[in-house]
Amino acid sequence: MSERKGTGIKSVVLSALSAAFGVQKRANLERDFQQGKPAHYIIAGIAGTVLFVLILLFVVYVVTQNT
Repeated sequence: MSERKGTGIKSVVLSALSAAFGVQKRANLERDFQQGKPAHYIIAGIAGTVLFVLILLFVVYVVTQNT
């Protein structure tokens, strides 16, 4: 009997980042679909998007304050 082994948080974060940049390897993609839980990748994607937007807002704030 094959036991489904979950993916770790590091793997989920790296997969989400790779997918965001479009450089995900097929082997990792297949591993994610076979072993990972969709909710983990959805949460990682949302968190990454929020972090990206916050960084952009911070950069815009810093640039506009220095002019």
